[in-house]
Amino acid sequence: MPDLTQALTRRHEQSLYRQRNTVESPQSVHLKIEGRDYLSFCSNDYLGLANHPEIVAAYKEGLDRFGVGSGSAHLMTGHSYAHQALEEALAEFVGQPRTLLFSTGYMANLGVIDSLVGRSDCVIQDRLNHASLLDGARLSGAQLLRYRHNDMDSLRRVLARRKNCGRRLIATDAVFSMDGDQADLPALLDTAKRNDSWLLVDDAHGFGVLGEAGQGSLSQLGDVDPRVILMATLGKACGISGAFVAGSNDLIETLIQSARTYIYTTATPPAQAWATLTALRVLKEADEARLHLGKLVEYFRVTALTNNLNLYPSTTAIQPLLTGSANQALALSERLKSAGLLVSAIRPPTVPEGEARLRITFSAKHSFADVDRLLDTLIQCGNIPAETVV
Repeated sequence: MPDLTQALTRRHEQSLYRQRNTVESPQSVHLKIEGRDYLSFCSNDYLGLANHPEIVAAYKEGLDRFGVGSGSAHLMTGHSYAHQALEEALAEFVGQPRTLLFSTGYMANLGVIDSLVGRSDCVIQDRLNHASLLDGARLSGAQLLRYRHNDMDSLRRVLARRKNCGRRLIATDAVFSMDGDQADLPALLDTAKRNDSWLLVDDAHGFGVLGEAGQGSLSQLGDVDPRVILMATLGKACGISGAFVAGSNDLIETLIQSARTYIYTTATPPAQAWATLTALRVLKEADEARLHLGKLVEYFRVTALTNNLNLYPSTTAIQPLLTGSANQALALSERLKSAGLLVSAIRPPTVPEGEARLRITFSAKHSFADVDRLLDTLIQCGNIPAETVV
């Protein structure tokens, strides 16, 4: 029997051991953990909707109307009126013919990739894609090819060397979850067209935040293209949980027939879908919150760079502060926590060796005073030299 204790000890020694915080309060920028109050900069609740009173009320209404569980998979009796209404509302909002709900973004990406490609096919991915996209390719049995981060010449070279692929699927994060920068979707779509490929866009961190009324990153592309497949999550800017895939009617019908992560799992609670309908309405009307969020990010970046903090070149709500080693990232995160600030230390294998960082994320619920408190503490801690700046 393998010795798990030794492996866990090594993780401790390498500053790679992961631990959970048990939160005792509703999700917000102000959290209570083990009786202590913290100011949090490590949530993906970008618009502060996770405890929005209208959405909470809608959830309660959904519980009264539909009960607490769906009872079965969507293809049995688990697909409720609430699910159907949400799928139709999401399709209209993102400007796609249809959408399909999944329990999580991870399950959505696995389901899409496994349904569209197999052993004779190729999946071509940005090197910094989310783990769910990479795992989807591996589980599908297709050949997984990687191109340099946000490098269209690298992508074209990879495609040119693999002319014998059957079906081709290019997959990318729209906003990269650990770096905060954005994919060049128009260039990717042009490349997909020239190479007869699908383009799968994971917009987990763009949906609700970017684009007109928060429609997300696909607003870069204009008219609907049937080769584009959108995946977006409902647990970040939308404030609840779950995910959806949007695209052509044939795509959605194919997923209903073939996506194992859709077919063989219990549907999410109808009350959750009912609450998400309200969350979607609130999200559409949140232009002021999006504007405030953008101003917070700009203010943080200007002040941080003026004080020589090693920020990654991101303009989104995800602001990585590079430290280099896992030990440095963990030590700085702990120093911030002792000052009442929560900021996640991101270490290998989530990011490459030598590129450990603090992942600072902002919410529209933060104030400028909150940002000043974070900046003051970071500056007092001293600039952490980045061992590897990409």
